[in-house]
Amino acid sequence: MGKGDKKTRRGKIANNSYGARRPQKIKKRPTVEEKINVKKKK
Repeated sequence: MGKGDKKTRRGKIANNSYGARRPQKIKKRPTVEEKINVKKKK
């Protein structure tokens, strides 16, 4: 269980890959309510 193990987080980092143990950062999309509020201010 280390850098050679592809199923662990450390192994994903060493292998430069992503998966369930090492998810990629998700960009937060604005909600519908936020879009509506932005339009009303203008």
